Amino acid sequence: MNRTNSIIETAKLTIESESQAISNLTSLLTNDFAEAVQLIYNSKGRVIITGIGKSAIIANKIVATLNSTGTPSVFMHAADAIHGDLGLILKDDVVICISKSGNTPEIKVLVPLIKSAKNKMIAITGNKDSFLGQQVDYVLNAFVEKEACPNNLAPTTSTTAQLVIGDALAVCLLELRGFSSNDFAKYHPGGALGKKLYLRVQDISSANEKPKVVSSTSLKDVIIEITEKRLGVTSVLDHDKIIGIITDGDLRRMLSKVDDFTSLTARDIMSPNPKRIDAEAMAIEALDVMENNGISQLLVESNGRYAGVIHIHDLIKEGII
Repeated sequence: MNRTNSIIETAKLTIESESQAISNLTSLLTNDFAEAVQLIYNSKGRVIITGIGKSAIIANKIVATLNSTGTPSVFMHAADAIHGDLGLILKDDVVICISKSGNTPEIKVLVPLIKSAKNKMIAITGNKDSFLGQQVDYVLNAFVEKEACPNNLAPTTSTTAQLVIGDALAVCLLELRGFSSNDFAKYHPGGALGKKLYLRVQDISSANEKPKVVSSTSLKDVIIEITEKRLGVTSVLDHDKIIGIITDGDLRRMLSKVDDFTSLTARDIMSPNPKRIDAEAMAIEALDVMENNGISQLLVESNGRYAGVIHIHDLIKEGII
């Protein structure tokens, strides 16, 4: 077997091994999971998630997922907690401890301290009979038979299992809260996903020039308008009503067909009844219209009147594409 085939085969085995381990997690779900979700949902405080080593990295990701889906969460490193950071935990907070073995020295020191403050505790662990598993209020079993690592040492499958349990918690809480696409947009206003959910055409087109001519405008002035407004297009209007569009492509096609264009006007070269979109439409809808019609600009209307231009480059700039 050559090196390429060997690499592909190892990758396949890793993915298959982890896939099987994740599938097995469904059989490990107990009432503890449902009760833990209800506990977090009904809590007046935050979720504090702690761990050490690779589990700490997974804890950070779960915190990010919970925060982005409406469950306030904070990461607390287990080692830092026993050296001063324990003050992060407030009276009504729920604490989730993540540990594959459940028996690490930091966890053994940390758990009694949290219990003495009477905070409710949830464990995500691969060993429900461990010190951690025996001390917490709810155990979420993340047991895996072996790591994907051929030496069964490097945390691979076990950390994937922890991550999946965290995702399952987040999705269950999301559904209990009735977390909608609009809520998602509020929590992700600067991200591409959020922009797809809240950014409207007018939010983008209002920053652009508004190239416009009338049907009797000379070809020279049409070219000047397109050039000065730098959008590769101009609208053709009749009393602020759109009657046509002229693009750079229309000009090139006209020049290839006509020898004498000195007397041509906008009416002679415009494309009538162009595609357009309402200013209140979502920006993602503008992208759909462009893609479906093979065009890169759309004229924008507001209350039936010309309101500007949205260009595909605008959507790229905003991260919609």
